[in-house]
Amino acid sequence: MADLSAWDRVTLARMLERPKSLDYINNIFTDFIELHGDRNFGDDKSIVGGIAKLDDISVTVIGEQKGKKAKENMERNFGMPNPEGYRKALRLMKQAEKFKRPIITFIDTPGAYPGMGAEERGQGEAIARNMLEMSNLKVPIICIVIGEGSSGGALAIAVGDKIVMLENAVYSILSPEGFASILYKDASKAKDAAENMKMTAKDLKNMKIIDKIIDEPDGGAQNDFNQVVKELKQYIKESIKELSKYSEEELIENRYQKFRIMGK
Repeated sequence: MADLSAWDRVTLARMLERPKSLDYINNIFTDFIELHGDRNFGDDKSIVGGIAKLDDISVTVIGEQKGKKAKENMERNFGMPNPEGYRKALRLMKQAEKFKRPIITFIDTPGAYPGMGAEERGQGEAIARNMLEMSNLKVPIICIVIGEGSSGGALAIAVGDKIVMLENAVYSILSPEGFASILYKDASKAKDAAENMKMTAKDLKNMKIIDKIIDEPDGGAQNDFNQVVKELKQYIKESIKELSKYSEEELIENRYQKFRIMGK
């Protein structure tokens, strides 16, 4: 599907039928035990996470979860986490570090929830804290953009040693509509914005922001989900094996250098 426009990719990334984080978690891993709550305010259902097995490897998995129907989307807040969601994710990541489990995150969000309550509970601090803490975690971190990856809502669980995108996923500083409303003062120019934002997997691979693109069948990952799962599982296993060769100090230094290069 190399001839698709950036807006075509955005449309595919937002499809209700597109596999969500729990679909990948339940098909790549076994023995998944979901853990809940941030031990402070509550449990945010737009972020799911817990412990699981990748063949014989114990791992921690975390994902931003959208719904496939209107009722589920309401329950999951359309995949837009509140600060307690990010704090739950951080709690699980710190637990993974304690027990030396690799961390795999699945990114799929239009952005962090911008509501008044979220701001009152420290949305910006929660996102910044996650990014700071992830940069220093002493275990391998593999981040996978499976749909939308927008703004700080995505970055809060996307500081990793390996960053991979599905072919039709998008990853950007904000949504095309938000970009267009700021830059062009016209949200209807979202299609033009998508082209200029360089938000597709191909663009980001060329800029060395991501490490690998996972191929999708025509029409999206849902049309041959088993093949996408197979390729993604193999990549995760190979990445864990590769990253396990590094000492804790080397892992953190390599991660630092990776993001330092991105910022140039």
